[in-house]
Amino acid sequence: MPAPSSANGPSLAFEAVTKRYDGGTMAVDHVSAEIDAGSFIALVGSSGSGKSTLLKTINRLVEPSEGRVLIAGEPVASTEPHRLRRSIGYVFQNIGLFPHMTVAENIAIALRLDGERETADRVADLLDLVDLPREFAGRMPDALSGGQQQRVGVARALAARPGLMLMDEPFGALDPVTRDQLGAAFRRLHDRLGLTTIMVTHDMAEALLLADRVLVMQAGRLVADATPRALLAGEGGEEADALVAVPRAQADRLRALEGRA
Repeated sequence: MPAPSSANGPSLAFEAVTKRYDGGTMAVDHVSAEIDAGSFIALVGSSGSGKSTLLKTINRLVEPSEGRVLIAGEPVASTEPHRLRRSIGYVFQNIGLFPHMTVAENIAIALRLDGERETADRVADLLDLVDLPREFAGRMPDALSGGQQQRVGVARALAARPGLMLMDEPFGALDPVTRDQLGAAFRRLHDRLGLTTIMVTHDMAEALLLADRVLVMQAGRLVADATPRALLAGEGGEEADALVAVPRAQADRLRALEGRA
């Protein structure tokens, strides 16, 4: 694997971002954070904490009620949503491959929207990048395993060479072995391509192992912002400690089982 490139991904900032839905439900409550270019950030929290809503304010799938999001210092609201989304990679749990299109056609969608017609070489390069055989280009999605389909989803998200990748529970529907392998593989891609990555996950172990920095949300608020090492040292506060306690307790039980073997 080549050495990591210098950061190509942009910086990102949330400035008092708030999202209220009809009826007064507060999904995101005045969240502010600055994210350096080239960072790998995990957004964690219990169900309903607002992490996916916050993620979607970046590519304008959700419009804030107050506050603003900036990419490389520019407010996302100043760019038309469809143009903004073409410049950002987006990978989500349900993959979203079009079942009537081949793997190559799925990967090349963004390229064709940008007017490219000769896409075969780029598709081949992307299949190499996500460690899939080039002959998969002609296959239909239902001929692939879940892990292979998610690799195609990552290739599609990278097709237009985005600097920023958004990932919403990208490996949550996969079996544990495949999930671990794909998480590690994407982290290597992140480093190799110099991306800025924001990943929503409910798995604290995944966040600690993959991210440079972990943002913890509770009831729409950002309650912790720390490195994995700091969180493991108990420096993230009560909500973060509760999340860290889950994989730690699982590891303790596994060690106890080994001791009884």
